Amino acid sequence: MVDREGPRGLGSLFAVHVLSGVRVMHDQEAILEALRTVKDPELNINVVDLGLVYTVQTHEDQIDVDMTLTTPACPAGPEILRNAVGALEKLEGVSKANVKLVMSPPWTPDRMSDAARDELGIF
Repeated sequence: MVDREGPRGLGSLFAVHVLSGVRVMHDQEAILEALRTVKDPELNINVVDLGLVYTVQTHEDQIDVDMTLTTPACPAGPEILRNAVGALEKLEGVSKANVKLVMSPPWTPDRMSDAARDELGIF
């Protein structure tokens, strides 16, 4: 599980799947790298560095993600969620990704990585 501290405190995440007798390991970096390909189209920054990913859980050949948006009324929300599902389902051994939109706790700029802050000019 990814903790709720944002990209600075993502902690360790190792998920082992058993698929047809073959163990497939999805480590933290593989999952986060897949999610880093998903960008907020308005800010052009990935969802991991923005701190939008709250939790990641794996179950057999599925990945469940709870994530948020920078604002509840974000017009790009459906696109971001669709892209997150697509990125995760491209990982080897993943047959289904469930991405759930959550609004609690609310997103704040404190969740952003230093790289995202620099890109947006927030110091």
